[in-house]
Amino acid sequence: MVAVVGTVAEIIYRNEKNGYTVLSLETDNDLITIVGYMPVINMGETIKVEGEWTFHSIYGEQLKISNISTVVPSTLNGIEKYLSSGLIPNMGVKTAKKIIEKFGLDSLDIIQYNPERLKEIEGIGDKKLKKIVEAFEEQKDMRDIMVFLQQYGITISYGIRIYKKWGKDTIKIISENPYRLSEDIFGIGFKTADKIAQNMGVEKNSPYRIMAGIKYKIMEFAGKGHSYVPENELVLEVSAMLDIEINEVEEGLRELALKGDLHLESSEMETLVYYTPFYKAESNVSKKILELSRVKLPQLNLKIEEDIERIEKDEGIHFALKQKEAIKESAENGLLVITGGPGTGKTTTINAIIKIFEEKNMKVILAAPTGRAAKRMSNATGKDAKTIHRLLEYSFLEEDMAFSKNEEDPIEGDLIIIDEASMVDILLMNSLMKAIAPGTRLILLGDVDQLPSVGPGNVLKDIINSGIVKVVQLNEIFRQAEESMIIVNAHKINRGENPVLNVKDKDFFFIHKKTPREISDIILDLCSYRIPDFDGYDKVKDIQVLSPMKKGEVGINSLNQKLQNILNPKGKGKQEKQVGEEIFRVGDKVMQIKNNYRIEWKTAQGEEGEGIFNGDLGIIDDIDEEEKKLKVLFDDERKVEYDFNEIDELKLAYAITVHKSQGSEFPVVIIPICWGPPMLLTRNLLYTAITRAKKLVVLVGEEKYLYMMINNNRIDKRYSGLDSRIRNMMTII
Repeated sequence: MVAVVGTVAEIIYRNEKNGYTVLSLETDNDLITIVGYMPVINMGETIKVEGEWTFHSIYGEQLKISNISTVVPSTLNGIEKYLSSGLIPNMGVKTAKKIIEKFGLDSLDIIQYNPERLKEIEGIGDKKLKKIVEAFEEQKDMRDIMVFLQQYGITISYGIRIYKKWGKDTIKIISENPYRLSEDIFGIGFKTADKIAQNMGVEKNSPYRIMAGIKYKIMEFAGKGHSYVPENELVLEVSAMLDIEINEVEEGLRELALKGDLHLESSEMETLVYYTPFYKAESNVSKKILELSRVKLPQLNLKIEEDIERIEKDEGIHFALKQKEAIKESAENGLLVITGGPGTGKTTTINAIIKIFEEKNMKVILAAPTGRAAKRMSNATGKDAKTIHRLLEYSFLEEDMAFSKNEEDPIEGDLIIIDEASMVDILLMNSLMKAIAPGTRLILLGDVDQLPSVGPGNVLKDIINSGIVKVVQLNEIFRQAEESMIIVNAHKINRGENPVLNVKDKDFFFIHKKTPREISDIILDLCSYRIPDFDGYDKVKDIQVLSPMKKGEVGINSLNQKLQNILNPKGKGKQEKQVGEEIFRVGDKVMQIKNNYRIEWKTAQGEEGEGIFNGDLGIIDDIDEEEKKLKVLFDDERKVEYDFNEIDELKLAYAITVHKSQGSEFPVVIIPICWGPPMLLTRNLLYTAITRAKKLVVLVGEEKYLYMMINNNRIDKRYSGLDSRIRNMMTII
């Protein structure tokens, strides 16, 4: 560890978002380059830094800092440089010289403790004095806050987020209730806030701690898909987590309910605890479902039977009975669910419905939960399809996202069709329902046997189970689909039957391997040589490894590192950037892992827009160390620039989890089949993975685990009350 003291001679580069800075430091002996996170350091300041020497291929020797502290300038030259650095508005070199000439070494003390005396300097009046004092105070506040936060282990990048949120009130707010950090600052969880609170001496049965712990546990349940939690279960878990008495948790629950943060609802057997936004969403969706189902629709004057016969003749197809039923019901119902597995004609049915409605000059709107699902829908129909977020016209009020389309400004359309509806959670469904005007028809299209939404709720299945909404289940596999063993086996697996493996010249194969190491090695071989050489598939773009797990030798973390080393190895002149333990290189396949509504994208054709969403896949196009930018091309068309501090929104995606693959399709899918937690080795997870493939599926592993997955029809119960709420609402309205 090297320690150096010097004066900041020049700020070469600074990222204003996270404080990453490159500067020149003038020491007694030399001028050296310092790099690291230094948001509150400015030209002219005297600082002490500790760190390690590194060598940059372009910029040479640099000192990468681990600790930094400011040293009050002790010389007239140092004070003058500090004051004239541009840190303080309206104070240039001339004004700084005048202050030094007047007050000498006491200049900084005068500005901080007796600023009125600055008016003794010619050219400084009340207005200029106010700006000088405010700027000086802001710098001091920020510096004091950073020191305060660092003593509790909060990094500088998080410190900047906190300061931007609370400003000079930061220390006061955290001292009063450190759990505000987990509630208000994205990326700081309850456990981090709790550790800080313990260091600050907060009692373990503090009401602040108990209420924050309850909220944390509620959101943990939401992360597993639950809309509510039974009170007894929640109380026991919070009591154990916080090591406090049950009655103290119960008191915290009552307090949060009085504040409106939680909603407590009595059922026949127990009390249900809802996070209030989930309760409101569930209630609103149930009301809207009944409204859409019951509304008197305008007469379309359709001759459905004749329209169906005409389309069959024009397209050279023959609709199954269930397809005809779906087409007829689309004209007669305000809300219709069409569900079915692969090869059952969902797309053909929807195309016929679109054609019939458009021939009557009715506006049909298509949307899906994700960008990739919307693109698939657009390709399948030949019509424009948007994400639900874009359809609802998301916008921002300060830091919060809101939708412009709602009850006051609904979506203008006669028929709205939502594909991949099983992926829609209760919050997004609530926003969608708000924006649908009475009289507008809604069709929910999806495969109810796939994995449910990542977010809270079990929306599509609950709507079906309510028994109130008209549902058409497409169940006939068409002859051309029967040629594909992917489709045949998907349906077999969904029925709990064993698949047919390794039929010659078909598209579904099983390679027997025993150990995780053997499975991993074969997957690497398949991706890099065997499959590309066999049929010319692109190694990166066309082949997707889907694993049930994140950890272990065949989990996505390990597979991504190995696949990167083979498919996109380190090379001379190939740019790369390390973020934590992950290395990103130009040419890597990556996935966006959180919704970013504000990030901008451009296409080669000049189209521009905002928003990259959880699950979007792209290829790293460029890494620019000088500009601190990483550029990704999504779906071969949208180019996005990430600041280096935003790269944590990306993950390598040669291998992804099955959950993250929902709504996507890939030419080739490879799936490791080996031991794992029973909660992951389920039938619907295997079914979802297989149905992501368009042309080829390869399973690698042991057949006993394949059959174990098929027999494990465990579907974890989701605490969701939408189905019963719809039925109960039916008796009230």
